[in-house]
Amino acid sequence: MTSPMSGPTGADAYQGVAAANAASAKSKTLADKDTFMKLLVAQLKYQDPTKPADSTAFMAQTAQFTQVEKLEDMVEMLQSQRMIGASSLVGKTVNYQDEFGMPQTGVITSAKLNGDSEPTLRVGNTDVQLSRVTEIMTDAKPA
Repeated sequence: MTSPMSGPTGADAYQGVAAANAASAKSKTLADKDTFMKLLVAQLKYQDPTKPADSTAFMAQTAQFTQVEKLEDMVEMLQSQRMIGASSLVGKTVNYQDEFGMPQTGVITSAKLNGDSEPTLRVGNTDVQLSRVTEIMTDAKPA
């Protein structure tokens, strides 16, 4: 005998899964930072008192942690800049190469950024990687 499923269904279930995935991706970055700090504290806590850790090694680990944090901030900033650049192309006419290497022309209707990948532009019904764009044209206004 089967029992009915309980809980959200349809769009509510999809939104719940999407929110959980976004939280998981964000927590992964935080977990990495937290894990590093926990290991560092454990190293200090359980070190042999007769042979303490080298202070230069401790300072080097602290500096590495700071560098990792700053690099993550720079990656986020670069992703934002790439998205701003790609979104400024919306409404422009472009020449691009399709997946077969054939030249095509169209108007960009939207831009999106998928994680760490390059921006994808929507030209008509086709998704085009920004690197495939060969020319960007502005529509000249009559004088």
